[in-house]
Amino acid sequence: METQSPSPSGKLISQTIAMPRETNANGDIFGGWLLSQMDLAGAILAGRIAKGRVATVAISGMSFLNPVPVGAVVACYAQTLSVGTSSIRVLIEAWIDDDPQGERCKVTEGEFVFVAIDDNGNTRQVPTA
Repeated sequence: METQSPSPSGKLISQTIAMPRETNANGDIFGGWLLSQMDLAGAILAGRIAKGRVATVAISGMSFLNPVPVGAVVACYAQTLSVGTSSIRVLIEAWIDDDPQGERCKVTEGEFVFVAIDDNGNTRQVPTA
């Protein structure tokens, strides 16, 4: 397996186990499932910064590096890249630990942009401080 950096960047936001129901015909986890786990992790971080609801408005720079086998622990790490008036740009990395010795492997990363929204779904400002 290929790894891009020796350790994850950002803060651990979420972990889950890759289950058989999420596999493709080759027995690997669907990229879409992995993307949804990353989106959830990013929304957690962005929601904390926005102090409320956020919506995903863009995903860019997505790069799949390694497959995710069934049973692997998928960990999503996120770090804030920038905060605008209403938007929050987050880098999210997904790593797996499917080895009894605890070896980690980076499987994907991407930039996600979230926008702060109010209860009616309208854009609102991200609070300062």
